[in-house]
Amino acid sequence: MLLVGLTGNIASGKSTVARLLVARGATLVDADVLARRAVEPGTAAHRAIVARWGTAVLDPSGALDRAALRRVVFGDPAELEALNAIVHPEVERLSRDAFADARARGDRIVVYDVPLLFERGLAHTFDRIIVVDAPPELRLERLQRDRALDRDEAARMIAAQMPAEPKRARADFVIENAGTREALEARVDEVWRALDREAGETTPRP
Repeated sequence: MLLVGLTGNIASGKSTVARLLVARGATLVDADVLARRAVEPGTAAHRAIVARWGTAVLDPSGALDRAALRRVVFGDPAELEALNAIVHPEVERLSRDAFADARARGDRIVVYDVPLLFERGLAHTFDRIIVVDAPPELRLERLQRDRALDRDEAARMIAAQMPAEPKRARADFVIENAGTREALEARVDEVWRALDREAGETTPRP
């Protein structure tokens, strides 16, 4: 099984690339999906978040209000790191379970869509790493358009993340997502062919 880390800064188009890879045969594990599972009401992470930030970050049903929590933590590195320290150990446990399940099924290429791959020191986990990137101004426009954020909030979200350049330098593949859909699909095809070849040559891990 070839385990591929897929990452990229916010509004780079990483989720679009993930869908394209799935369409070509990849098994997808999505860290955002795992993160939502990790903080469901009744979990230890949910209780820890409420203990730190109070019920103002909950919706009327008692579930996390992700927009309210985002406003609290983005722009304050200490608060963001505190949230990560609560959520990410559980996400990493869930991801390991998902990888084990994929290996047991005999899946050839597993893509882990994970925004904080480098920030959380996970690079060594993967056989190959893909970074999706787009210019900051384009990502700012996408955040305002797609998430209905004002420019200042969108800029704070971008500024809170590790810059793209060091991520690109450590990637096995960089997928630029600043042009047409056709150009993006052509580049994904190139990357997929390389991964498919390598998966055919990979000796299964014990």
